[in-house]
Amino acid sequence: MDWEKSLNRSRVNSSTQLSSSSQSMSDTSSSVSSSCCNSSSPFYPASLFSAANFSGLDLLFNMKHLFIPLYSAVVLIAFFGNLVLLLLMWHNKKRHNTTNFLISNLALVDLVMCVFCVPLTASYAFDKRGWVFGPHMCHFVTVMQSAAVYAAVLSLMAIAVDRYIVVAYPIRKRAGCLFCWGLVALIWLSSLALSTPTAMHTVYLDLRAAGLQMAVCEEFWHGQERGRLLYSCFSLFFSYFVPLAAVSISYCAISYRLKQRTTSGLTACPELSSARAAWSKRRRKTFCLLLVSVLCFAFSWLPLQVVNLIRDLDTDFSILGKNYVNVIQVSSHLFAMSSACYNPFIYASLHNRFLSYLCRHFLFWRRGYGKDWCQGSSILKMSKVTRLHTSTIVAELPGAVANNIVPQDNYA
Repeated sequence: MDWEKSLNRSRVNSSTQLSSSSQSMSDTSSSVSSSCCNSSSPFYPASLFSAANFSGLDLLFNMKHLFIPLYSAVVLIAFFGNLVLLLLMWHNKKRHNTTNFLISNLALVDLVMCVFCVPLTASYAFDKRGWVFGPHMCHFVTVMQSAAVYAAVLSLMAIAVDRYIVVAYPIRKRAGCLFCWGLVALIWLSSLALSTPTAMHTVYLDLRAAGLQMAVCEEFWHGQERGRLLYSCFSLFFSYFVPLAAVSISYCAISYRLKQRTTSGLTACPELSSARAAWSKRRRKTFCLLLVSVLCFAFSWLPLQVVNLIRDLDTDFSILGKNYVNVIQVSSHLFAMSSACYNPFIYASLHNRFLSYLCRHFLFWRRGYGKDWCQGSSILKMSKVTRLHTSTIVAELPGAVANNIVPQDNYA
C-alpha cells in the first residue's frame, strides 16, 4: 500500500535486531503497489520502524492528538449525513427516480467508506500493534475499500450524465426502478471487478514469529514491479482523471443547455415576468451547485493523487522529505476522505422538495409551525396538477404551461 511504500523507502539506519527479524519482509514490501484505492488503503504500521531512527515518525505521533479528532469528525459528519440522506430518500416513495437512486447509491458508498476506510485506516496508522482485526477482515476490508472508491467515482459520473439527460430532455419519461436497480448493480459489479488485483495481492502477515508483537495487512507485488506500475497508472487514470473529465464535460454541457434554454411557452402566461425571474434564479443555483460538486471532487482527491505520484517518481524523498512524508500522507488521506462529508449537503441542495421533507420531519413538524416555512422554500409555487414526468425543471413551471406538456414514450 501507499503508506507501506512510503515508510519502506524512508527506512534509515534500523537497529540490527530489527533488520534481522524483518529483512525478508522489507525486501518484499519494497515493491509494494499504490493500491487502486490510493486514499483508503490501510497504512503500513509505523511501529515496524524505530522511531528513534526515523524522525518522521516522531512528528506523526506528536500530531496524533490532532489527527484523531479530525478523523472522528469526518466519520461522524459523513456517517450521519449520508445515513439521513439515504433513509429519507427511500422513505419518500415519490422521489424514487434515476437521479435519486444514484444519489442514494453514492450515500451508501460514503457510508461504506466511513465504516471501513476512515476508522480502520486511523487505527492501522497509529496503533503500534499494526493490524488487529484478523486475516479475514484484512482481505474483506481491503477489497471493500478499493471497491468503495471505484463505486464513488462511477456514481459521480452516472449522476452527472443523468443530470444532463434531465436538463437536455426534460419532458421524456425516465427509466423505471428495474433499470435503476440494474444500474446500481452494474456500478458495484464493475467496482469489485476493478478491485480484483487488490484482492489477489493482499497478504496478512503475523510477525510474532519474527519477534515483533504486531501484524500487517498489505499488498505485495513481489517480482511483479512492472505489473504494479501499470496498475498504479491505471488506478490514477480511471479513479481520478477519467471521472473528473466526464463530470466536468457533463456539467459544462448542462450549464450550456441552461443558458440556451428559453421559456417560449410562457408568452401567453400571466406569470411571465415572475416565471422568468424564478427560472433565471434556479438556473444560477443549479450551475453553482454543479460547480461546487466538481470542485469538491477535484480538490478533495487532488492532494492524495499528487502525493502518490510524487512518491512513485521520487524514491529518495528528495521532494517530500523523509521527516514530513508521513504527516503529508495522513493529511492528504484525511482530506480525500472528507469528500464523503460534502456530498449529502450538495446533492440534497439540488432538491427543494427534499429539503422541505427534511425540515418538516426533523426540525419544525412537531412544533406546529414548520409546514408553512418549509413549503415556502421552493423557488416557484407550483399549481396542484398531476405530474406526467419526473423532471424537476418542468415540474416547477407554472401550471398553465406544465398542463400543456405531453411526455414522449421513449426513455432517456
